[in-house]
Amino acid sequence: MRHLDEDDPLTDFGHRTVTLLGETRKVYTAGSGPAVIVMAEMPGISPRVARFARWVRDAGLTVWMPSLFGRDGAVPTAKEGRSVLERACIRKEFRAFAANESSPITAWLRALAAQAHAECGGPGVGAIGMCFTGNFALSMMLEPSVLAPVLSQPSLPLDDPAGVEIAPEELEQVRQRLVRDDLTVLAYRFEGDAFCRAERFAAYQRALGDRFLARVLPDSAAGPKSNRPDDFFTFIPTPHSVLTVHLVDEAGHPTSRARDEVLAFFRQRLVVSP
Repeated sequence: MRHLDEDDPLTDFGHRTVTLLGETRKVYTAGSGPAVIVMAEMPGISPRVARFARWVRDAGLTVWMPSLFGRDGAVPTAKEGRSVLERACIRKEFRAFAANESSPITAWLRALAAQAHAECGGPGVGAIGMCFTGNFALSMMLEPSVLAPVLSQPSLPLDDPAGVEIAPEELEQVRQRLVRDDLTVLAYRFEGDAFCRAERFAAYQRALGDRFLARVLPDSAAGPKSNRPDDFFTFIPTPHSVLTVHLVDEAGHPTSRARDEVLAFFRQRLVVSP
């Protein structure tokens, strides 16, 4: 078993470079079956993010995990994580402080979903974003192959608790598609999360109605953070990462049930029964 407080070499993933829309990025892949795009939380593909990706792989799906920021496989430290966050906030690919606008990176991610679907087959593709990438799975619904979007603690825009990081006209297109194709969006947050507050989920609910399935976990369900004094998440004052840092991998635990619900959601939408 891998130690979550040690860097993960990611050697059980395939490493490939993917060029789309003139932009080249590294993408980690593993598994077989229909594809799921796993987008890491800040500050990057940590050992806990990789653990979640392996759960997706073990559920009979193919993980496509793009490197969007940070040092791949690294344990997130406070100093390095802060540097990654500061750089990401000013990069043109992201709209960290702009409500009602979609991050430009979502166009590349939609193209990635289309390629993953073409290579992996099945009825479509799943997508999950976490924290900084949390809302990206919703914007990716503009790509017809994306059938199973999951938003875990979507934290952008950072300066507007009620803001949604998607253009209004795109949000309306997503709403129409959810109704037309009878799809739903799964979303998770902890009740006291300072970065993904109740106002944001309320905004999504108003826009998407009963197609937006909100799951709000009590703060008491959050597992303990690392004891390392230099851990990046030491400086996040509230429970935050439902499926990674604060997940307790024990049967029946609320965070484990959330993980199992996400995996079942992907399989229900993407795996065709014989």
